[in-house]
Amino acid sequence: MNKNVTGVVGPCASGKSTLVTGLKARGYQVKHIAQEHSYVPDMWQRFAKPDRLIYLDVSYVVSKERRKLNWTIDEFQEQVNRLLHGRAHADFYLMTDNLSVEEVLERVLSFIHNADQD
Repeated sequence: MNKNVTGVVGPCASGKSTLVTGLKARGYQVKHIAQEHSYVPDMWQRFAKPDRLIYLDVSYVVSKERRKLNWTIDEFQEQVNRLLHGRAHADFYLMTDNLSVEEVLERVLSFIHNADQD
């Protein structure tokens, strides 16, 4: 089993919860970091202290399609702004708009596998 802790951040409806579930089912230690709801820019570092950070991204339009969220573009942008520190420090960035759940998991697993080889 992998001993590294993987943190996952991103805006609402980017696929964080689904990815965390998929990784945990495969024996990975994963922390879902609700950074998008915090005004503390480096919350992911302070509390989760992951060995690697994955940033899942989603567009405003797709976020509303996925979760039927009743939010404005300004509210979405506020989340994006709160995530800037995490995004800047992410070890792996993935835009999920055009990817299936399986494709997101596959790409993240490939990243983790390659990172563990180094």
